[in-house]
Amino acid sequence: MANIHEIAPDLYRISIYVPEFDLQFNHFLVRDEEPLLFHTGYKGFFPQLREAVATVLEPSKIRWISFSHFESDECGALNHWLEVAPAAQAACSVVGALVSLNDFAIRPPRGLADGEAISTGKYRFRFCSTAHLPHGWDAGVLFEETQRTLLCSDLFHHTGDVEPLTESDIVGRSRAAMTEYQKGPLANYVPYTPLTGRIIETLAALKPKTLATMHGSSFRGDGERALHDLGVAFRDTFGKP
Repeated sequence: MANIHEIAPDLYRISIYVPEFDLQFNHFLVRDEEPLLFHTGYKGFFPQLREAVATVLEPSKIRWISFSHFESDECGALNHWLEVAPAAQAACSVVGALVSLNDFAIRPPRGLADGEAISTGKYRFRFCSTAHLPHGWDAGVLFEETQRTLLCSDLFHHTGDVEPLTESDIVGRSRAAMTEYQKGPLANYVPYTPLTGRIIETLAALKPKTLATMHGSSFRGDGERALHDLGVAFRDTFGKP
């Protein structure tokens, strides 16, 4: 069953917890003149996610469908949503459009360059290219400039059926999850490169007030500090020779 919480004005976190993975899968819906859905979820999630969206707005009214990188939990149900919402268009990185969505999606996507923005009405979402962070050549995140919310995909990933929004430390939770994952088949799921620290610092400079996290609690508070601390956790976990 999906749980719905408004974590910032007109931004709804729709969460599905999967006990087998001890992991929440979070999808973010923006209620505005041109509604935006960030993360489509797996194809198997589609029926319950559509039902949850319908409690906030009519699913057919969705105009923008976005995600960070081409991966099943990010965009597996994209075509289902494009069928439900006839005016909707996928929005992803230029690389994502060229190498994946131009072939995968049933309608042409909009490829976004670094710094390019989408307006949904009251809100403006700036695309920030984050190639290979958290993973994938095509990766990027969206920053909402009015409320200063960062839709940050797998960044700050942590496990557990946790609270929708916290003002407590989430970097410690994320570090614990990364450390645990290093012991198993998901080791090194974040490729640490010479660009990783620079990308993190660029995101920190946005000074987000809310971090909308795909796996785990979203965070409200000093997002700049949290991103700096996450950069240290990445270096400690993945950057050792």
